[in-house]
Amino acid sequence: MTAFEEMGVLSEIAKATEDLEWTLPTDVQAEAIPLILGGGDVLMAAETGSGKTGAFCLPILQIVWETLKDIESGKGLNSSSQPSSNKSLLSSPWGLSLFDRGRSMAVTPDGLRCQSREQREWHGCRANKGIQGPGKYYYEATVTDEGLCRVGWSTSQANLDLGTDKYSFGFGGTGKKSNAKKFDDYGTSFGIHDVIGCLIDLDNSEISFTKNGINLGRAFDLNQQQKSQVYYPAVVLKNAEMSFNFGDEKFKYTPHVGYIGVTSAPDNSIKLNPINSNSKIEKCGDLKPAPNAPQAIIIEPSRELAEQTYNQIEKFRTYIKDPIVKQLLVIGGVSAKEQISSLNIGVDIVVGTPGRLEDLIQGGYLSLTHCRFFVLDEADGLLKQGYTDLIDRIHKEIPKITADYKRLQMIVCSATLHDFDVKKMANKLMHFPTWVDLKGEDAVPDTVHHVVAIIDPQIDKSWHNLREHIETDGVHKNDNIRPGNNTLETLSEAVKILKGEYCIRAIRENKMDRAIIFCRTKNDCDNLENYLKYIDKNEFSCVGLHADKKPHERKLNLEKFKNKQVKFIICTDVAARGIDVTGLPFMINMTLPDEKSNYVHRIGRVGRADRMGLAISLVSSVPEKVWYHGQWCSSRGRNCNNTNLTSQGGCCIWYKEKQTCLADIEEHLNITIQQIESNMKVPANEFDGKVVYGQKKITTECDYKNHVQQLAPVVADLAELESKAQLSYLQRHQIISH
Repeated sequence: MTAFEEMGVLSEIAKATEDLEWTLPTDVQAEAIPLILGGGDVLMAAETGSGKTGAFCLPILQIVWETLKDIESGKGLNSSSQPSSNKSLLSSPWGLSLFDRGRSMAVTPDGLRCQSREQREWHGCRANKGIQGPGKYYYEATVTDEGLCRVGWSTSQANLDLGTDKYSFGFGGTGKKSNAKKFDDYGTSFGIHDVIGCLIDLDNSEISFTKNGINLGRAFDLNQQQKSQVYYPAVVLKNAEMSFNFGDEKFKYTPHVGYIGVTSAPDNSIKLNPINSNSKIEKCGDLKPAPNAPQAIIIEPSRELAEQTYNQIEKFRTYIKDPIVKQLLVIGGVSAKEQISSLNIGVDIVVGTPGRLEDLIQGGYLSLTHCRFFVLDEADGLLKQGYTDLIDRIHKEIPKITADYKRLQMIVCSATLHDFDVKKMANKLMHFPTWVDLKGEDAVPDTVHHVVAIIDPQIDKSWHNLREHIETDGVHKNDNIRPGNNTLETLSEAVKILKGEYCIRAIRENKMDRAIIFCRTKNDCDNLENYLKYIDKNEFSCVGLHADKKPHERKLNLEKFKNKQVKFIICTDVAARGIDVTGLPFMINMTLPDEKSNYVHRIGRVGRADRMGLAISLVSSVPEKVWYHGQWCSSRGRNCNNTNLTSQGGCCIWYKEKQTCLADIEEHLNITIQQIESNMKVPANEFDGKVVYGQKKITTECDYKNHVQQLAPVVADLAELESKAQLSYLQRHQIISH
């Protein structure tokens, strides 16, 4: 039995982890997998590269497969099951709908009991069938727990908050009847153990109620248009529970003369709830999820990270068969028609980016009715990109209790989880989450050596001879830049030039054959890519990755880098969370990131899977003028030429990299980052001299091979000493005894 199997992971999934050479679970996996398998909400805080993706993908894949297996085998099926033909649907038992209900409304599989434990909001539900046409019909609702409740009749046009619009009619526990938000006194209040009879007379156009068999009189009159509608038994609860009898069992109180239970209505008067009948039906089984209703939604902040998670699940499900778990990648830049087609065929797990997910949900192509898992990966990145409202909207649409009576599980994880906005969101949306916190505040993995090289153009004058070859971002095109002129603008331009040269120097000095290089802007990426190719396109083969690249080009460039067709990939922070290359040895920060937390994300691209990595940051000693396009910029930076400062209505700021950015990062991490000389030599002795970047660290642990032979001389010496000690004791004892 593997270590993963000991945690309850399926043997088929555990076998896939062996193929990936995952001998033991990482710390975060060991903590999180049992919690998720156990049904809890989980907040994961662990370092980049610590195995967070596997920590949530493994248990989600397993539970989704087990659910599909239960549906396939018929486990848990009951008499309320609805067969596939329309005729048999009409003849199947009445019950509350498993789909036409509020997100916190739980309905038992037989459809005869419901519960909502939401204390601040009302959540409602309609029956799976309704009645239309002439006749007098009745059903009973019993209060089975304390709380607020309202029962009655609703049309398909009504909202689920019974009695608050003109299309529904209710009677509440406070003793008031309600329609169109008009709450009028009617009868008396009711509570636990009371039985409410709900009557509708479509011959005489009236709705009335009984309490424990006592007729409370006419409650509502129906006009001619209302009379022709389909009426469904309906309920709305706030922290309450009720049970229902539609006539399959003997009523506790016999309905008044002329009224029959809704189950006895003639077939031509029974109408299916369209929300139920549109769902795909499993033969002789419970309602099976519609093809476009996945069990898991995983949201990622970037296309690259979504693809990475999707590929990880693909590997984990290699040996999962009968039934096969189907997954779909939902990202922009890919044909929406293809994604919709896949949804119509059937999908169990959806991994995607926020924009395309929202499009498919709003368009009705992606249903949330059976969502069991809601996962926010890199949650801080999602919130910083402005997706807070979208996350709230999706969370509201997901039922909090699934059709098989399981509670929605929410999983939130990030390398920088200790963020006010993330904590605020977790408190609002999650259900008593368990913290898996293996890093505390942000920290750099001990597999990463990170250093800074300070660039001082007042000392290093080599930029004079490089001006012809290195293109900069153009913020100083209107300034008088020339050697010997030590203005702020000249020194700023000098730094931009020197950084290109120092990048070359760092690569050559440390024999970098593969590295990810981060630039601050898309313009900087393009300029550096051109410069490296100008120096030597073979020695410095490279590709760029940023938001201005078309999706297919970004994907192609990333594949080239992963497949070692090029040595270097030059990118903005758009890729900081989406590149996962095992054994990536080197990383260069051309400029420190705007957000101090992004420093952790960037350098976390190396030092993964216990392999060593080196991260070098090029830091300017003088202020550097850079582009800063905000909402005030009409083109948001595209072809913008306004080099004035933002305080003067322009799109530039002074970036104090050493004084502000580096200081903030060191304070944030509570460390002092080692500085190296301008020659870019990283002293090996500082790191024990036992490091090969991209490989696992050589340890000083004892090698037990041939240990018996190695210890034999020592054991022989010890035996001889023991013999001498015993002889000495005997001789001494003999002398004393005489």
